[in-house]
This record gives sequence, structure tokens and C-alpha cells, in this order.
Amino acid sequence: YPRGHSEPREDDPWEMRTQCLVEGTGEAALDVSVRFLHVVRRQVKRVDRAGLEDVDELTVGAERHLSWDEAVEREVVADRLALAELQGGVRIPLEIGEERKEEELCDPAGERVGAIVRSWRALAGTVDVRAQRLRAGLFRVEVVVANTTPWPGGSREDALERTFCSTHAVLRAHGAEFLSLTDPPEQLQEEAQACRNEGAWPVLVGEAGDRHTVLASPIILEDHPRIAPESPGDLFDGGEIDQLLTLNILSLTDEEKAEMRQSDPRAREILERTEALSEEELMSLHGTMREFRQVRG
Repeated sequence: YPRGHSEPREDDPWEMRTQCLVEGTGEAALDVSVRFLHVVRRQVKRVDRAGLEDVDELTVGAERHLSWDEAVEREVVADRLALAELQGGVRIPLEIGEERKEEELCDPAGERVGAIVRSWRALAGTVDVRAQRLRAGLFRVEVVVANTTPWPGGSREDALERTFCSTHAVLRAHGAEFLSLTDPPEQLQEEAQACRNEGAWPVLVGEAGDRHTVLASPIILEDHPRIAPESPGDLFDGGEIDQLLTLNILSLTDEEKAEMRQSDPRAREILERTEALSEEELMSLHGTMREFRQVRG
């Protein structure tokens, strides 16, 4: 959230911090990518005598257009940052300007009847990356994302327009390997426990055993997370969360489903895919045992 909105509150942070351990020499390098969603206001307008008038919805032909909030993906990337260089710290500025785009809506005869206006607020912030040498061949790497967007005041909904939503970071190592903080080596337990993570948790991603990429995730994941084969699409993951989301979608009223179809192409795809699921596919979401382990003691 913007710093000015966040500071009087405990539950809306203005910084995300992640720390992880890297094995390598000062010649090794990291790629750092910070990604988040930027709220986009989608306002439907109708042509009237005075020009364009804001409306909640507008039907043009057989298509219904709704006013609502969308999101656009943003990414800040820094490649090949040497660990030796990072010991002094590197700051990457984050600047996104305010913008407004208009899409005309015309009836079947080609006459302009309205418009969809998409707009977003300016964002400002920083991404700080630094490395601390703990011992020969071992570094603690830190990434701090800060939202310094000016805050004029307003509601929490106003603050969301100036927020880095669902912020996460991806770190890739060249000539080095990350260590798991979830299950660190016995001899590095103390160093792992000293890592500070706020708003994200670093997990190894990629093929099992690969230690070249870390995802600083805003949700709880295990090392080398995988999408379950039972998952019918991009809801989340095959398991209880998929089943709950699927049942919630199927229980929508006809009016709610119609609104979902008209709101966003991806939402329409999710609805159509969910309604097409067979009974067997629905039952497969109820839970699956992956493996058994012997517990001693």
C-alpha cells in the first residue's frame, strides 16, 4: 500500500521484504524480477446530449458492458546483478505514469453509443537488492519492495488504486545455488532462522532438486510447488481450494453467471470450463493422497 496510507495502520504494509541464502562466489550473479497487479478502473459511459455519461452498465447489441475494476500485470526486472556488486546494495526505481485509454462502443449500424474508459493512477516505489557475505561461499540476499506513491488521503478502496497488489519476486542465480529456508541443511539452521521475511516467503521452484530459482511468494507454498494433475484449469491448485471455488461458481444464480460472462474474457472462460466439468472430474477434486512417509519416535 502507499506509505502515507499504511503508516497509521498495522494491517496494510507499505514494504515487502524477503531474505534467502545463496551458495556461490562474488563472481556469481542474480536476476531479480518483481511483479504485481495494478488496479485499472473500467468505467462504462453512454452517449447523451452533453457528451458521455457514466453508467454502471450498457448493452450494445447482444453484449452487456459493465463498469468495474480490472488489473494489469506490472514487472520490474534487473538482470545479472553480481553478488560482489550487491554487497553495496542496488536500488531500482519503480515509476508508472497515470494514464487513460478510451475504447468506443458502436451499435450494429456503426453509430457511436458509448465508450469504455480505462484509467489507472501513477505508482512510485523502489526495489532494493543487497547481499551480505556470511562466510566463504555463503551469502544472505535481501529484496525489499517499497511503495512510495504519494497518498492524498481517502478510503481503503482509493488506496488500492495506488497499491502494488499481490506483490512477489522471482530470483534466478547464475553460477550459484539457493538454499531451502523451509528445510535448510543442518549446519546452516542458525543462518536460515536469521533470515527476515515480511509479506512473502521464499521457496525453491522448478524441477525437484533444482536450486537456481526462488519465488518469494505472497501465499504459503512448499519448495518445488506443482499444479496437481486433477486441477481442471487455472483456478488455483487441485485440492480443497479448487473444489470450493468450483462449487461456489456452480452455485451462482443465472443473473450472476450472466454478469460473470460479460465482465471479463478470462472470467467467462473459467465459468464455461467449470460448467462443462463431468461428475468424475468434480469428484477428483475431493482429495488425493500423494505419498506416505514412515514417522519415527
